[in-house]
Amino acid sequence: MKPFGLYPEDKEPPKTVAALLEQVTQDGGCVLAVYKEPVGGHWQAFCLLPLEKVAPTPYQRDLSPTHAKRLTEVVKKIDRFVDPIVVVSPKPGVYWTPNGHHRRTALEKLKAEWVPAIVVPEPEVAFQILALNTEKAHNLKEKSLEVIRMYRGLAEQQPRTSEDDWSFQFESPHFVTLGVIYEENRRFAGGAFAPILKRVDKFLKGSLKQTLGEREERAAKVKAADEALGRVVAALKKRGINHPYVKNYVLARTSPLTRARKTLPSFDQTFSRLAAAIEAFDVSAVKYQDVQRAATFAAPAGATE
Repeated sequence: MKPFGLYPEDKEPPKTVAALLEQVTQDGGCVLAVYKEPVGGHWQAFCLLPLEKVAPTPYQRDLSPTHAKRLTEVVKKIDRFVDPIVVVSPKPGVYWTPNGHHRRTALEKLKAEWVPAIVVPEPEVAFQILALNTEKAHNLKEKSLEVIRMYRGLAEQQPRTSEDDWSFQFESPHFVTLGVIYEENRRFAGGAFAPILKRVDKFLKGSLKQTLGEREERAAKVKAADEALGRVVAALKKRGINHPYVKNYVLARTSPLTRARKTLPSFDQTFSRLAAAIEAFDVSAVKYQDVQRAATFAAPAGATE
């Protein structure tokens, strides 16, 4: 079997890849191997990089201290680091990892000076890797924040592209809308609104620069519905109905999508009707037993966050 990367027609990597390898050396790193990966035949390099020059991408979710601590303990226990990270280089002296934030932190805590890394020449691959990141499962808040950070970064770097162009990376349009809200309020109960958003929030037409404003408008409408919902929940609590499912209970009885099957209202219609229905909700007609009974068939609000 022929070793990957050793092909007669291209024994030497392209000039762009060769320049990147020279940069790694100038940045104090060490190139261990240059090869073509076996699926798409793309050039990559396996390197040792100075740890202080590697950072997470600006777009991904925040570090989980608990996961980083657990990972550090495992690496320390086996006394070796066996899982290289992937990096791209936006400029000389800087290496971003879209999939190794926690592993990099573990090495830092263990006072390592180097990090084994697969260097990918194409920076845009970082966005694709973020979408596939399985180092630690996302919850709704983490996923939404990661998507809106990618969105804002792409709106600056590639402003003429559209949401459809990045649908794989964004995964679902409702993550963008929720991400805008989570940026302002990390305690937002997005899990209560996610089922509605999944049905009516669609990828928008137009360039990212244009649609970002519309996303913020959509987020404002969701926040308005949530504020109305908060007032109803407070009134129910005042009556002694204090249950973790109460938000979902009210939403289930005010959602304009309850009977909608084939033809759904638009996003704007949905949240206008929802806000009006929440405002008109009859708090006096609700009994604790009603909420308790409904909760036996569903998870509490925020359980997916």
